[in-house]
Amino acid sequence: MKKFLTTIKNIWSIEELRKKIVFTLVLLFIYRLGSYIVLPGIDPNKLGNLHNSAQGGMLGLLDAFVGGAFSKASIFALGIMPYISASIFMQLMTILVPQMAKIQKEGESGRKKINQWTRYLTVIVTAFQAAAYIGYLKSPGNAEALIPAFGGLFWPSTVIILTVGTLFVMWLGEKITDKGLGNGTSIIIMVGILARLPQAFLQEWEARTTRGAGGLLIMLVEVVFLIAVIMGLILLVQGTRKVPVNYAKQIVGNRQFGGARNFLPLKVNAAGVMPIIFAQAILFLPTIFTGFTGDGWAKYFTDHTNVVYMIVYSVCVIAFTFLYTALIFNPKQMADELKRNNGFIPGVKPGQPTADYIGTIMDRITLPGAVLLAFVGILPGIFQVIFGMQQSFSTFFGGTSLLIMVGVILDTLQQIETQLLMRQYDGLMTSGRVQGRQQVASGI
Repeated sequence: MKKFLTTIKNIWSIEELRKKIVFTLVLLFIYRLGSYIVLPGIDPNKLGNLHNSAQGGMLGLLDAFVGGAFSKASIFALGIMPYISASIFMQLMTILVPQMAKIQKEGESGRKKINQWTRYLTVIVTAFQAAAYIGYLKSPGNAEALIPAFGGLFWPSTVIILTVGTLFVMWLGEKITDKGLGNGTSIIIMVGILARLPQAFLQEWEARTTRGAGGLLIMLVEVVFLIAVIMGLILLVQGTRKVPVNYAKQIVGNRQFGGARNFLPLKVNAAGVMPIIFAQAILFLPTIFTGFTGDGWAKYFTDHTNVVYMIVYSVCVIAFTFLYTALIFNPKQMADELKRNNGFIPGVKPGQPTADYIGTIMDRITLPGAVLLAFVGILPGIFQVIFGMQQSFSTFFGGTSLLIMVGVILDTLQQIETQLLMRQYDGLMTSGRVQGRQQVASGI
């Protein structure tokens, strides 16, 4: 406890770090405050059906990412997700389109150009999603929350407000990245997910306390399992395979360069959270036909506790893990960089043999990483079946929500520890260093 208090004191004593923390907290407070401002033309007292209909599938995932703003019909109902969708699209384009890849390699000017295109695309995506959200609000069961007197102004005003709201949240994220602490976009998503944790915990607590002493014991066991899952997920996020790399010696004048031995870290889970998001999006498609098939085959894809759902979901996650890793990981480029810097892997010839060697290692470590990622994705359904817990609480036992939270928290702690070590303070841990997943937002 004394070590913890000393670390907090050291963090607060660094003026630059203190200003960053305060600035980040203020902007996050503004974001959370805006999540409770309801759109004009909607009666906030009649949003019960909207909240109940946004509990499962992709709508439930979206509502979790925006901290419940989707089910509250807030001005931030779409949150940062249109910007994330535009960023993912632009990221894939820089990989698949040679002209885009060339622009990205132009340096700072190229990155600024791609970022500007991403902002323009965000406006277009937000406008389309806002129109779809209006149709969702006017659907049977949700339309009773609309105020008839608002009339024809509801459609244009809602599209404009939702678009401006998303752009404002995007601006908050960029300001946090520039002047605050951590990656702003990732932190905003994490705060939205964490905002639902207290309510989910209270709902689970109320459900368990009604069962007497046995319910309290089960609640304690659930908390222990939650801690164990978080610890296991930290190992998955930080897991790397270190490939030894030697650098040839070079003598320039009277000075010697190179000759050092280093390691090439290959992530076990290089794809991040993207395979889970892709798999959930694919499994959400059959639910469109639920209205036509009734209780037919589509029902298996609406219940994450169903065995069929778990099997298909796991296969999709494993397949998308290999696919996305192949898109973002280029062993040929890595081998060329090593050769350009006079680096080589002991016992492996430079050039194509090095690329084949790195690719083989990556394939070997991607398989267990994909299997573990698929297991993490189905953990909420498994725990809900075993313990009979509330669905809102079970989502924190794995899946996208927990993976994003762990990755963002580790990345933020790594930045804090770097600030401490730069000023000759002790780190956050007595042994080792905190290793985060850099650029978590690009993995979302």
